[in-house]
Amino acid sequence: MVAKVSPMKVRACVLGILMASAATWPAGAGEPITLKVSPAVAFAPANLVVRAVVEANDANRAIEIVAESTDFYRSSEMQLEGEKAARTTTFEFRSLPPGTYEVRAKLMGANGQPRASVRQQVTVIASGGADQD
Repeated sequence: MVAKVSPMKVRACVLGILMASAATWPAGAGEPITLKVSPAVAFAPANLVVRAVVEANDANRAIEIVAESTDFYRSSEMQLEGEKAARTTTFEFRSLPPGTYEVRAKLMGANGQPRASVRQQVTVIASGGADQD
């Protein structure tokens, strides 16, 4: 007797295998820098965690992360030691007010010349408890 397997079970199994193998692929393979900002949507005052993954390269000298909306600007910069630098750098922006933010990461080379940049949009929503005019 041959057991019947439903197409739904086959799809679920294939999806599970793909998800498990995707977790082992290098993030942004071939890209000089990739960016992950979380959460993508938050209530104010929001804390954003920004993770930048930098491809190993002796020319890497610094990374700059910016969170900017129409009414707010905050940035952070960290020096890198080229090939020896950590691949993942984490930044945290605390207590961001409501707004639509563009979060940018810029990888800098020698003499402050930009090597690569990436950006991601984040929305911070006003909390419901405050009176608004």
